[in-house]
Amino acid sequence: MAGHAGVEYASAAGNDYPAHEQTYRSFLTLVKSVLAAIVVIVILLAIFLG
Repeated sequence: MAGHAGVEYASAAGNDYPAHEQTYRSFLTLVKSVLAAIVVIVILLAIFLG
């Protein structure tokens, strides 16, 4: 029968929170840029195909 010990959690050594924040801000900037490009494309489609 297998022996079951307590639950072990892996943890990262050296939590780099500033790098995490920068990655998140870059992601938000990318999402906003892509959303703005999609809005422009939809508006242009409405103008030229409508």
